[in-house]
Amino acid sequence: MVLKSAVLGFALLLTVAAVAQQTQQPTFRVGTQVVSLFATVTDMGKRLVPSLVKEDFEVLDNDKPQPLVFFENEVQPISVIVMLDTSGSMTASIALLRRAAEQFLIRMLPADKGLVGAFNDKIEFHPSQFTSNRDQLVGELAGLDFGNGTRLWDAIGASLDELKGIQGRRVILVFTDGDDTESRVRLGTVTDRARAEEVMVYAIGFESVYFNGQRMVKSKPDSGLKKLADETGGGYFELDKGSELASTFTRVAQELHSQYVLGFTPTQLDGKVHKLAIRLKQPGMTARARRSYLADPDKFVLEK
Repeated sequence: MVLKSAVLGFALLLTVAAVAQQTQQPTFRVGTQVVSLFATVTDMGKRLVPSLVKEDFEVLDNDKPQPLVFFENEVQPISVIVMLDTSGSMTASIALLRRAAEQFLIRMLPADKGLVGAFNDKIEFHPSQFTSNRDQLVGELAGLDFGNGTRLWDAIGASLDELKGIQGRRVILVFTDGDDTESRVRLGTVTDRARAEEVMVYAIGFESVYFNGQRMVKSKPDSGLKKLADETGGGYFELDKGSELASTFTRVAQELHSQYVLGFTPTQLDGKVHKLAIRLKQPGMTARARRSYLADPDKFVLEK
């Protein structure tokens, strides 16, 4: 009887395997997917620190330390959208902005992919699909259109749409010199989406002075930008000198190619937003990474 059961069981396994092979259905491993964090580490002088090891880090999920099951400090490819404010207040500074954004694009690595976008009362992306051709991306900067209004949150929401289905590390680098004025989407909505979709947002805010048709006006970047960047693990830079734009875009490129990847297996999949934090065991250093994740059981229980 035992032998007969074993033979039947073996035959059943062969049948299941044959069916799976014929239909080419993916197989899944249960409970093996990790929560990943991309961490930027700086010292007291704001210099990037690229030489730490796994034992230097501690990750906390809702204030509880988690064992790291993954650690990597090699350069990770990115898919990035460089989204630029081309509203009326930027008219006098657009040439400076193009040259600054170029400094980011020329530092993209061969494995990186990108789009160039612009927003005002309209939102546009160029080229029509992600590309690793840096010369093409730099060339797209010259054709960005002007307009009135600042649809900042709509632009970030549209960028999240463009990044859907893209594998690997996804980043939005957004520049603006003013408050959102015309978006239908709100800051809370794009923050929730960026968290759930695991997209890192870097933001550069610029204080500019321009003539609004009646008088000289000083603009100030939307305060929500810093909140969004902090929540998603990107950096936030607020500038008041045009001469600092190029070096800031360069700094973002350097950070994105100098980050650590940390991973842990979630233990409580309750469908809620969990706080994340990183502690460093070496004194004088600071780690910046996303501050939360959605413990979605549909996302983390099964891995392809």
